[in-house]
Amino acid sequence: MAGKALHPFRRRVRNSVDALPEVEISEADNIRSLHLGSETIQSSMDLDDPADLVLSYSRAMMGFLLWRDDPAHILQIGLGGGSFARWIDEYLPNAVSVAVDINPQVIAVARAFFQLPEEGDFFQIVQADGAEYVKVFRESTDVILVDGFDGLQIVDELTTEEFFEDCHRALTEDGVFVTNWWSGDKRYHQFVERLLGVFEGRVVELPALTHGNVAVMAFKSTPGSTSWDALEKRADELEGRFGLEFGEFVRRLKENNLHSNNRLLI
Repeated sequence: MAGKALHPFRRRVRNSVDALPEVEISEADNIRSLHLGSETIQSSMDLDDPADLVLSYSRAMMGFLLWRDDPAHILQIGLGGGSFARWIDEYLPNAVSVAVDINPQVIAVARAFFQLPEEGDFFQIVQADGAEYVKVFRESTDVILVDGFDGLQIVDELTTEEFFEDCHRALTEDGVFVTNWWSGDKRYHQFVERLLGVFEGRVVELPALTHGNVAVMAFKSTPGSTSWDALEKRADELEGRFGLEFGEFVRRLKENNLHSNNRLLI
């Protein structure tokens, strides 16, 4: 979820499931965006470069690559406009990516208007409740990306201790859980405390550049490289490979997490 913005072109797509928020798309300056029941932008796509991660929170969520840049399997909970699916298809072509979304209209709109990768051996969309679907995994997914908003707030079922435990169980030994939360939510610190408990303190916060979004990352085991020298060297390599601002990610990690002069404390 990103900040609020009004666009000159808007199209409402009627939702066939009354209990779920209405899906809308908007377009301005060659950027197509998806909305769920409000002006808040949930996902955006550059029509000239569909694989680009337009929103700063989506780029911040890729901060996990500082530690795990070779995932074989990625589980996405929340498809939205497919930003992660397109980026993974372009930059991590050997990874199997499964995107789960509870809203059939979101899936239909993403397929029709957001240039998703071809579905097949490397990309699959599942219509399901992500909090339930993750239970089928047992130490078999390397990265879990959670971006679940209902148009008004973070989906409650994706912030419970039980859900975090299920995600912990689903991850491989060196797996990483990444979620997008809104720092202005009065429940934010409660969510972080729950996550710290389940992942035994191995949690870091990487604020997005704008809008108050925070990419919160939790590690199943202690990451191998936490010294600032190693992370800065790694950031240089990843910027050349992926074109994202990893050096800035390292700076923000240092500003927002426990650390010593020499390393990030996880």
